[in-house]
Amino acid sequence: MSLVVFESAKPVHCARCRCGPLRHLVREAGVPRCLDCADLGHLVYLPRGDAALTRRAREASSLSAVVVRFNRRRHRHERQGVYVEDAALARAERACLADAEARARRRERDRLRRAAEDVRFTAAFAGEILRLFPGCPADRAQAIAAHASVRGSGRVGRTAAGRALDEPAVYVAVRAAVRHTDTEYDALLMAGVPRFAARARLAAKIDAVLDAWRIPPQSAAPGAGPGAAAAPASGAVPDAAAAAPP
Repeated sequence: MSLVVFESAKPVHCARCRCGPLRHLVREAGVPRCLDCADLGHLVYLPRGDAALTRRAREASSLSAVVVRFNRRRHRHERQGVYVEDAALARAERACLADAEARARRRERDRLRRAAEDVRFTAAFAGEILRLFPGCPADRAQAIAAHASVRGSGRVGRTAAGRALDEPAVYVAVRAAVRHTDTEYDALLMAGVPRFAARARLAAKIDAVLDAWRIPPQSAAPGAGPGAAAAPASGAVPDAAAAAPP
């Protein structure tokens, strides 16, 4: 189990030595301690961003700690970096320099592979939108799918249900797109209307758009093309019958 260092968003002082305010601190029985008082002051901070360097530095370090910060919007702690021994970081940096070119080529291959996967997934998501809402314009379906399926966005298209193309997830993506694009929802939020009140106020308008999109576009009647002969008017006598003797 890794040691955890917290990145504080508020001015906090060490409960033992009173130094501070502390950017990074350790909590022992709920009491804040500075890194020196927690016997971690000899470690050096490595911010996140280079996965290979972080992994190698942690492997080479006999003592390490993960730095986390609380994300209020997502209601969870997220990694910001690690504390490792100085010598371990130096060894990790040398190892990364030695194979930097090979790792760069691998990253490029991975980037191209992910890009191709994203194109296929966005197309499949758009296809599912059109299956559920055949009256939705194709360009709108593509735009909704592209927005919902951005990798790393946390949007509904990247959830497990979205990747599985579950109908409820696709419905949520389409409804959200209609809410933001086809109604004054964003303007209401800017005017200070609470989010749930704005949604309730616009629910009927959104439902009307979705109901219209559920209806397939009307196809042309058989034989109604440019070369089709017009049907005789009601009560008209065909030419052959008119020419027949009485």
